[in-house]
Amino acid sequence: MKPRRQGIHLQYQFESGGQRGAEIENPVFDLLSSLQEHGSIRHAALARGRSYRYTWGELKHWEDVLGQALVQWTQGKRAALTPFAQRLLWAERQARVRMTPHIEALRAELANVFVQVHGSEHEVLEVFASHDLALPQLQALAAQQRRLHVSLRFVGSQDALRSLQEGRCNVAGFHVPRLAGGSAVFSQALRPLLKPGLHKLIGSHRRQQGLMVRKGVSAVAGLRDVAERALRYVNRQAGSGTRLLADHLLQEAGLDATAIDGFESRVEHTHVAVAAAIASGAADVGLGVEAAAREFGLSFVPLVEEDYHLACLKGALETPAVQRLQQVLASPAWTAALSSLAGYAPQRSGEVLSLIRAIPWWRYRTARREAHTAAA
Repeated sequence: MKPRRQGIHLQYQFESGGQRGAEIENPVFDLLSSLQEHGSIRHAALARGRSYRYTWGELKHWEDVLGQALVQWTQGKRAALTPFAQRLLWAERQARVRMTPHIEALRAELANVFVQVHGSEHEVLEVFASHDLALPQLQALAAQQRRLHVSLRFVGSQDALRSLQEGRCNVAGFHVPRLAGGSAVFSQALRPLLKPGLHKLIGSHRRQQGLMVRKGVSAVAGLRDVAERALRYVNRQAGSGTRLLADHLLQEAGLDATAIDGFESRVEHTHVAVAAAIASGAADVGLGVEAAAREFGLSFVPLVEEDYHLACLKGALETPAVQRLQQVLASPAWTAALSSLAGYAPQRSGEVLSLIRAIPWWRYRTARREAHTAAA
């Protein structure tokens, strides 16, 4: 097959149907994913609603364009992607999930312009939130049900709350583990960014966090196993709620970060990026939500349940945008959306929560005494 000089061209479109989340369509990778999953031209064609002839022609077209064979055939066995096609597919998957926050930011900026020009019936709500697999569905439901445009940007929990504090967003999404004994790590990181009386929480959902483990790796119970067996760990970025959870678990196990291979050096910015890195073989284990593990066919070891909250200023509760958001969260459609994600469930969705009661282990009284002592 004659090699060609290749160029990479990225583009996006304005379409009336829109898209859910940060999905990017590309016919090459749609075809390769289907062939990998179904193992034959015939089954891949059926799954995609195409004819055998069309799918065969499509495969040959892309092999010609790329100058490489994409499928290897063995009589009596499933069709398999060539090593080149496998590398190409995994590279695209990892790049795609790493780009999710940036793609969402681009979509948010452009969508805001359209809403401002054409969407007088839509309320606009700026939401900065810790990465979560359910929030893009909330965004879609808000637009469909309540004519509410949720301008969604994924950042770490600390950055989201800091943005709320600085007036750069209306609502901040963050998550905290259900820890009866409290957590010095979470308290120190998040407590300065939330003030009882000034901030209010809106219930959204709960989800399961744990270790996502590469297939073939024997049972892992916690970070001590990761350290003792020198497994390659992929971490989340500093300031994210999941990184705070990892720091808490390290402290709880009496471990130093240097004991874990990759804790500081191997970093991704979303749950799906961590899962993709593990599935590709670049790492053995990482912390994340169960839904991301299931999406990439990884084993999952549950460690903690956590509550995902949406924080806003007390005065924002009276605004039409926040009230519409609460209505969407309280709807059966939101419950149904959560049920489609492994490890997710409603948790007082749409209810206004007292900050101190929702997070009772925060120990605000102790914090106030510490602040008073320091001032004295």
